Amino acid sequence: PARPISFQLPGKARKCLREEIHRDTLVTGEYEISAPPGAAGPSANLKITDSAGHILYAKEDATKGKFAFTTEDYDMFEACFESKLPVGTGRMPDQLVILDMKHGVEAKNYEEIAKVEKLKPLEVELRRLEDLSESIVNDFAYMKKREEEMRDTNESTNTRVLYFSIFSMCCLIGLATWQVFYLRRFFKAKKLIE
Repeated sequence: PARPISFQLPGKARKCLREEIHRDTLVTGEYEISAPPGAAGPSANLKITDSAGHILYAKEDATKGKFAFTTEDYDMFEACFESKLPVGTGRMPDQLVILDMKHGVEAKNYEEIAKVEKLKPLEVELRRLEDLSESIVNDFAYMKKREEEMRDTNESTNTRVLYFSIFSMCCLIGLATWQVFYLRRFFKAKKLIE
């Protein structure tokens, strides 16, 4: 199982974590923000957005909580923690942020599925493995699709470069021919050649 990420969040600072996630994927997460001993308490905002800036989850003065959303498109998602310094205090000590974000097969609660469907432990493990293998197949299908798109882009670029090279060569040959004829006329006019 994956372990949560933890980091120190200094006063009046902002730290963001980004991850690319496939479309139609369940994303769940838990977070906990704690101030060091002797501090007044944690004070930070959490905002989760996609690359277009749409807010998927936001919490002001967050201390502990959970979130969940399903992605609509393959996109880059960003979780930002922003420390808020209370008015009238000096430098705020660093806050400890713990974030456990899961998506896809990791995000499914198989214990809950086992209770609802009355599955045995072996059946639950088989279901988890089935979902995991389906996820791997979907990842490979996505990679194959991206490879085809990139190959098409590469071929298109190569074709454009070829046409541009041919056009450049024609321009250079045309310019060289014009220069020869122009200089020949110029030298004949100056009577340097016959």
